[in-house]
Amino acid sequence: MDEVMQGALDLMLVGMGFVFSFLVILVCVTMLMSRIAGRIAPPEPPRPRGGAQGEAGAMQDPKLKAVISEAVARHRARRRQ
Repeated sequence: MDEVMQGALDLMLVGMGFVFSFLVILVCVTMLMSRIAGRIAPPEPPRPRGGAQGEAGAMQDPKLKAVISEAVARHRARRRQ
């Protein structure tokens, strides 16, 4: 019985060592690929959001403004009830 337990323990340690080694190699390769990709194509600078300009353009349409105002008014009226 001791030989069986010793064999099982050896197999477990070899298996855990293999998995640990694989994960370490995977992390190293992923970091290396990230650095290579960063050198080949540097990240684009963040674009400014449309913000006020995009909203102002949408609110210049009088029909859209009326529809949105009516929807907000109905929503507020329903919440007060």
